[in-house]
Amino acid sequence: MGIASYIAGRRRALVLGTLIVLLHALLFAWMGGHVGLPRTIAPPAMDMVQTRLLPEPATPPPPDAAPLPQPAPLPPPPLPELPPTPLPEPGPVLADDAIGPPVAPGTGGTGEGMPAASEAAPALAATPAPAPAPTPEPAPVPEPAPEPRRYKVDMPPPAKMTMDVARTDKDGTQWSGEAQLDWSYRDDTYHINFEAGIRVVFTRVNLAVLTSDGAVAATGFAPIKMTEKRRGRALTATHFDWGGNKISFSASQKSFPLAAGAQDKASVPLQLAAIARGDVGQLSGNIDMLVGEDRDAAVFRFVVVGQEEIDTKLGKLQTWHLSRPPKEGSYRSRLDVWLAPAHGWYPVRIRNTEANGAVTTQTVNNIALSDTGK
Repeated sequence: MGIASYIAGRRRALVLGTLIVLLHALLFAWMGGHVGLPRTIAPPAMDMVQTRLLPEPATPPPPDAAPLPQPAPLPPPPLPELPPTPLPEPGPVLADDAIGPPVAPGTGGTGEGMPAASEAAPALAATPAPAPAPTPEPAPVPEPAPEPRRYKVDMPPPAKMTMDVARTDKDGTQWSGEAQLDWSYRDDTYHINFEAGIRVVFTRVNLAVLTSDGAVAATGFAPIKMTEKRRGRALTATHFDWGGNKISFSASQKSFPLAAGAQDKASVPLQLAAIARGDVGQLSGNIDMLVGEDRDAAVFRFVVVGQEEIDTKLGKLQTWHLSRPPKEGSYRSRLDVWLAPAHGWYPVRIRNTEANGAVTTQTVNNIALSDTGK
């Protein structure tokens, strides 16, 4: 087959295709004029509905709870039973057996400056008082203190005494040392000095230093001022105001009424010697004396233990042993004094037993009479 025949064949195909396209176009044109396309049916009209979102209705509050019934009121608690009110004491009491002159009205005390009962009555009546409670049984009124026992005295002559000191602490530790007791008086005044110490290696350490100054009276030593200095403590003073009838203290706000024959701690042993020298028969029974200490006062009651022989550096001495045992509520220590009749009734041994068990004993080793006196 040649090129010419190939071209001729392609022409025929092209012409045939063109005719076919034209025929189809004519057919569609004819059909469009005679046959109408079906019309689209319009949908029925729809009503427009507007909607609005409403807010959620508020939750109604819960109904109020029904009020609970009120509990019945509790009965009031019972009132405590109070002890019967004690009757007021007639004045400051030193001890069960304290002695002293009566205090004159208006001389002081806790009630000084308070209105009298008749003056205070209108003020009390202005306030309605509650119904009175049943009146308790009145407390027994203590018996008045007995009159102080009067002693005949003979003052011992002035002297200086040295004494050996032996101390045993509460834990058993033992110490030794020396004490000195000397007194002098001239005209109607006296002075007492007492020192007690222990030896530590080559040093002497004072445990206590006491001084007493006062008057020589018909009752014996009448202190006016006592000072006391103990190791590790401040100096204290005790004052005896015989005109004002009271004992007062630098280390305490307390005060006590004076009694005839009152003493201080430094003068007690010598006052016992003065009583024995005045009349040995006075040692029968108890020997009571009011004693002012560094911050308090109490009645010391001495009893005669008996006659004893003791060993001293002066030899064996016959003595009268007097003891002041502990007294509940007043003093807890024990004080023992040995008086030697052959040596002017001087106190040749003094022993103090403390409440904790410590014991200090002072025993005479020398007595030197002094040339000072009345």
